[in-house]
Amino acid sequence: MAEAMVRTLPRSRRILSRIAQIALAPAVLAVLGFVWFVMALPGPANDQTATDGIAVLTGGPGRMPRAIAVLEAGKARRLLVSGVDSRVRPAEFIAVTGISARLFDCCVDLGYASDSTRSNASEVAEWVKEHQFRSIRLVTAGYHMPRAEAEIRARVARDVLILPDAVSGERTLAQMALEYAKFVAARVTLLVHRTPA
Repeated sequence: MAEAMVRTLPRSRRILSRIAQIALAPAVLAVLGFVWFVMALPGPANDQTATDGIAVLTGGPGRMPRAIAVLEAGKARRLLVSGVDSRVRPAEFIAVTGISARLFDCCVDLGYASDSTRSNASEVAEWVKEHQFRSIRLVTAGYHMPRAEAEIRARVARDVLILPDAVSGERTLAQMALEYAKFVAARVTLLVHRTPA
């Protein structure tokens, strides 16, 4: 009996070791995925690149000045500001951003319909379709760009070019990890529920 126990002990350890390896695999993949996510975050786009439109997602510093500067430079025909608070009126927007009233009147659309990245994407997709744009510059924070671009890509026609134009956004490691988790969840959701373009 004791001899049988000795023979089964190494086998039991091998099984436990294998179970531990299998259990650790998702954690290792998650860490590697997070490292890839951080390393692949985009930066600013080339200032000389023109697109049909610019879509800027509200919610962080630097986004609005960047989008307005590109519009003022004549690198796009229209600008959509997605996620505007319902209390913000055009005159307030002009005063706060410093954009000229003339440029605002001709070329800026304020989007009041969204309150999340997913609803931003729907608002941007409707705007792209309405204006029959073939290319847009997407302005948001670098850490937010992968998820925002994935959500928009799932909702616009395949031949629409999306040019990521990321502004810097300081984030702690915990906030970056949370954004990575949201990105993974969004990708899984988009794979399961494909939205027709």
